[in-house]
Amino acid sequence: MLKTRVAKNHRAKRALENRAPKLVENGKKTLILEGTKCSAVLREVLTDIYQLKKDNCVRFTRKNDNVRPFEGGGETSLEFFSLKTDCSLFLYGSHSKKRPNNLIFGRMYDHHIYDLFEVGVENFKRMSLFSYDRKIAPKIGSKPLFAFIGEWFESVEELIHLKEILLDLFRGQVIENLNLVGVDHVYVVSAISPKKVLFMHCALRLKRSGTSVPRMELVEVGPSMDLVVRRHRLPNPSIKKEAMKTVSKHAKKIKNVSHDVIDGKIGKIYMPDQKVGSMVLTSDVKGLKRERREAKANKKNAFKENPTKKPKTDDEIKA
Repeated sequence: MLKTRVAKNHRAKRALENRAPKLVENGKKTLILEGTKCSAVLREVLTDIYQLKKDNCVRFTRKNDNVRPFEGGGETSLEFFSLKTDCSLFLYGSHSKKRPNNLIFGRMYDHHIYDLFEVGVENFKRMSLFSYDRKIAPKIGSKPLFAFIGEWFESVEELIHLKEILLDLFRGQVIENLNLVGVDHVYVVSAISPKKVLFMHCALRLKRSGTSVPRMELVEVGPSMDLVVRRHRLPNPSIKKEAMKTVSKHAKKIKNVSHDVIDGKIGKIYMPDQKVGSMVLTSDVKGLKRERREAKANKKNAFKENPTKKPKTDDEIKA
């Protein structure tokens, strides 16, 4: 079992709140790690994927003997690494006689395994084998397009699951607005059969078309590989319901609270009638003191002008 972390100060509390599950999630980080045995081909696969996700990815290069995602008790170390690195996605590479060049995709919810998908890698071509104009190379942090070709992505359960995981893995931060100039690469995933998928990574080259919309060409930049479907594990229905919560459009509106672009959150409060006309005023008010000073000064001035005349008392002046 993972230990519950308790914040010792406000800074640590904010850090834990930032890592906690939210209705609107932060950008998902990916953890890449190797098993007890890992082939040279699989290391190149993990390295290339790390280069594609370098801005939001953590890579472990040491062997991990205790990580076995599909086995009971073999996920404890993986969940511990996820908690330490704050990663909600992971890629695990292993190699054995029974499952050669084995690649496991997985997602986390609250730093516990949510679902798993296992594939075998065949016909891998790394990025360094492709020759192309480096000016069109995809930039780190740019938003990709996805092309899923094949009717099996809509009908076969395994490929529907694979499609969801690949979208989560490579799409990066979810945004609402996008500048089309920043879209410079495409992931093309073609279903050859219900058990085999061709994965390609291409750059977009814009050419003149004679209209305002440019003509786009795909240039393969790697990596490229065939993914053979092996095992997969769907999420528990109760956990899936909890993880798929979204902000309701018909949520209860908070009274007297509005949001402004400049002022931000604005609230209104109710103030009862003050009944100023019936309020009791004391005689020590500054305004009354000023009146008494003015009356006293007028009395002195009048006495100077006519010393024989008896000055009025304060009560007569007020009257």
